[in-house]
Amino acid sequence: MKTMDIQELWEKARKRTELIRLRMQDLSTFEATRMPYLFLAESAMNKGDTVVRSGHVMVEKPAILLPGLSPQFEGFQFDENLQLSDSSVATFLLFRGVQFPSLRYRHEHSSLDVIESPLDAAIKRYQDRLARAEDMQTGLVIGPEDAWQFSVLLLVGAVMIRSAEGDLRRMLDVWRRRQQEGGQP
Repeated sequence: MKTMDIQELWEKARKRTELIRLRMQDLSTFEATRMPYLFLAESAMNKGDTVVRSGHVMVEKPAILLPGLSPQFEGFQFDENLQLSDSSVATFLLFRGVQFPSLRYRHEHSSLDVIESPLDAAIKRYQDRLARAEDMQTGLVIGPEDAWQFSVLLLVGAVMIRSAEGDLRRMLDVWRRRQQEGGQP
């Protein structure tokens, strides 16, 4: 299998990632948010099989105050696959016009499995499973097996964009309450 560089992987993920199901609830405005996901891909090794990666990303305020447009990515295994630091990935994305807020995005857990089922059948199976469980938290994304990190980050980014309006509303509500109570903004 040919080793790809980060640009090739990004383009591959950007073109082939499909967000099947977003997390239904917005991200928390003031607390860390655990964002579970299921990532499905056609197996590169066994045609007709599906690779299933499940895990979660913690989206939280970093321990130190960061300047604008300085996201921290941790645990996405870019270093293992591409010999890149997490900060290099943030810079790479920024130069391509992809801006994540200055938060920490920590990939904490991932399990990897291969099921003997074509991708279309696996998508249906996991959509049904999430619906039966009434799981409102877990996102479902498909993409290229070797670019799973970027596919998961695209899922996180889509949820963040959708959450932005609610975040602004919640921050303004807190500010108004403080003003009414005579407190500082």
